[in-house]
Amino acid sequence: MEDRRFDGKVALITGAANGIGAGAARRLAGLGARVVVADIDGDRGKVIADEVDGLFTHCDVRDPEHSKAAVALAVERYGSLDLIALNAGISTGFGLGDDFDPERYRSVMGINLDGVVYGVHAALPALRESRGQIIATASMAGITPTPLDPIYGANKTAVVGLVRSLAPSLVRDHVRVNALCPSFADTAIITPFRAQLDATNLPILEVSDVVDAFMAIAQSDGTGDCWFVVPGRESQPFTFRNAPGPRTATGDRLPVDPGAFATGQEA
Repeated sequence: MEDRRFDGKVALITGAANGIGAGAARRLAGLGARVVVADIDGDRGKVIADEVDGLFTHCDVRDPEHSKAAVALAVERYGSLDLIALNAGISTGFGLGDDFDPERYRSVMGINLDGVVYGVHAALPALRESRGQIIATASMAGITPTPLDPIYGANKTAVVGLVRSLAPSLVRDHVRVNALCPSFADTAIITPFRAQLDATNLPILEVSDVVDAFMAIAQSDGTGDCWFVVPGRESQPFTFRNAPGPRTATGDRLPVDPGAFATGQEA
């Protein structure tokens, strides 16, 4: 039976002019969703928007007003917002040594972390109305160390932490939030270290595989999950080891409210 759960739903995707965002836009539109393509790349963004019979909006996710305007456009033109995919991201291409560039550092953090925060903040009122969902593109770099790009690892780890910490507080609003965590995928983001990856023969994900995982998240019922996407394995939520919980002076465990602490009880 044809999946019609997205028929008539409204999706806003940042970084949708290329790569994973463009693939998600095509897949959702193919299932009947109305899509708003948000990107700084106007030429490519308009091509994708035309292809999916959607809308394009110029959106620099480092500016919170741009996120607000993109959400407002979706609601004004389509009447609601059911899914926001906070997908815009770039690699860093430098470390913390002599090549460190504070200005580029702030730009990278602005896109990869602030853009998610601003997007969530802008979208929440509409998502509460629709009982919708948030999918943030993080990375396996948010789950495991990434020596090739430690600053990228830092901001993607922050996105993972944001998703896990935000989810319990949104349950009462019937809003789900999850993270997409692909390993190295065949997009422009791996350009700075593509030669190193090729030299190690490390498998590179096809964009379509990442979009498959994106759709699995969109169709799931969970919240606060971080779905790993790696070559040769079925994508699913990563199981985090719970942090040690508090004990009394006598050694008894204290109960932990999962609504307050996303990590739950002591392991």
